Amino acid sequence: MDRPPTTQHRVIHLHADAPPKPAPGAACNGCGVCCASEPCPLGMLLSRRSSGACEALGWDGRRYVCDALARPARFVAWPWAQRLLSRAASRWIAAGSGCDSVAEVEERPAG
Repeated sequence: MDRPPTTQHRVIHLHADAPPKPAPGAACNGCGVCCASEPCPLGMLLSRRSSGACEALGWDGRRYVCDALARPARFVAWPWAQRLLSRAASRWIAAGSGCDSVAEVEERPAG
């Protein structure tokens, strides 16, 4: 007997001014849903965990960013290592490749 797929519900908290999640494949807009729900392989290394929000998720005042890419000094002190981490992060998180999150988002009603 086939069972219906299990739907996992999880609450993630995002900044009220975060942009809405784009459709999978659309350009990334910094909504933060992907990194707030689970870390990528790089985030697992930096966060030292495989679930929950990524430690490298940062807010720049308008959108979410990967701090390993945008502010690598949070993770390494040496300028040469910061440049290396930033370059590696760009490749590892596939920056510029579009949204890869299939999460469905429900907004919480105001009030």
